[in-house]
Amino acid sequence: MISIEWLISLSAVLFTIGLIGVLIRRNAVVVFMCIELMLNAVNLSLVAFSAYHGDIAGQILVFFSLSVAAAEAVVGLAIIIAIFRNNLSVDIGDINLLRF
Repeated sequence: MISIEWLISLSAVLFTIGLIGVLIRRNAVVVFMCIELMLNAVNLSLVAFSAYHGDIAGQILVFFSLSVAAAEAVVGLAIIIAIFRNNLSVDIGDINLLRF
């Protein structure tokens, strides 16, 4: 059995990697993947705490969170593709949507 300390530390490492990726990277697709990594780190900690306390509510919350994340992934990738078609770049620095 894996202890909760290992799971929470793994979740913290994954969240930190995702946060560093969001802050450093300039490619919109990579930033999007790092946000998804952060979401999965939170889901891992929810499942770990749920299993530790013997309550299924955290696992149900993760199920709904993953279904919302799937819908968010579809919409996010569609927006990134639409921006790429207009600008021919997915660099965050080149995107200025408030410009006419």
